[in-house]
Amino acid sequence: MPQKTESKKMSRPNLRDSIYSLTVEELKEWVKEQGEPGFRTSQIYEWLYQKRVDSFDDMTNLPKHFREKLKQSFSITTLQTIVQQTSQDGTVKFLFELVDGYSIETVLMKHHYGYSVCVTTQVGCRIGCTFCASTLGGLKRQLEAGEIVSQVLKVQKALDETDERVSSVVIMGIGEPFDNYEEMLAFLKIINHDKGLNIGARHITVSTSGIIPKIYRFADEEMQINFAVSLHAPNDELRTKLMPINKAFSMDKLLEAVEYYNKKTGRRVTFEYGLFGGENDSIEHAKELADRIRHLKCHVNLIPVNYVPERNYTRTPKHQIFAFERALKEEGINVTIRREQGHDIDAACGQLRARERKDETR
Repeated sequence: MPQKTESKKMSRPNLRDSIYSLTVEELKEWVKEQGEPGFRTSQIYEWLYQKRVDSFDDMTNLPKHFREKLKQSFSITTLQTIVQQTSQDGTVKFLFELVDGYSIETVLMKHHYGYSVCVTTQVGCRIGCTFCASTLGGLKRQLEAGEIVSQVLKVQKALDETDERVSSVVIMGIGEPFDNYEEMLAFLKIINHDKGLNIGARHITVSTSGIIPKIYRFADEEMQINFAVSLHAPNDELRTKLMPINKAFSMDKLLEAVEYYNKKTGRRVTFEYGLFGGENDSIEHAKELADRIRHLKCHVNLIPVNYVPERNYTRTPKHQIFAFERALKEEGINVTIRREQGHDIDAACGQLRARERKDETR
């Protein structure tokens, strides 16, 4: 039986600090409260997301008194670049500083189909996965939707110089997106809206470590966003070792939630499966995994993990990765191996922040 889902009503504070945090509907309501005509909403969104201005003073078709109201009520969130690393394959990793001094990572990846941006949703993470640098130092705070939006805009402004654009977004950076659900959902609505960044739903992917109540809620949103689950193991014992969240949300319950998502949306789920040498990468593990998920509408994305100095896991040898893939295919499971990117820079999630901001990750 599916669990009772949470209410869909947004529980975000009425007044946000960043103008980028407001969905079209929220901004429209605020504009109305100011006694301004409704078309002001479209004008503001155009200045923010099409013309990409950095100041309310640049919104020259707005009356001066209204621009003053905007300045009194909101900020235009800015991110300062602390470090920018560029890989030989074109991957660019940014370490950005927020207004309160905390830092976050954002990654720009170049594919044959265009540019993809991987965004962060939290400063740190409380999930505690034993292979991940993002959780070092725990969770410091949640990001406001506008701080997530700003990551995409910051990268897009860099691409504007060569008349290129961000064509897809993955929410797989530092943090657990479903642990910051309301802000994550607002972010999705803002970047997807045709007056916002107009990034198609099928070009956006959100990933979770498995917060089950939020999976049911996300299914009920009935969005066309791509959905991924970090699985990394075929059984509870091993998954609990890798991902302590499994103590609260067992694999049986997790896969039951995924099945609900399948039936509710008609869409498949991607299982992210990082391969750790000698831990979860045997042929027996592959066969066990196939047995657990074959009834689901799903796809497995095998991830050759990047080495993290603060963790003890090593990468599975290439021949074993191919053997694991072959074993899944023989069991009838759809599977791919994620293309390696940024291997010559601090590519692992949270790794650059851990190196540059040790005070945040102790």
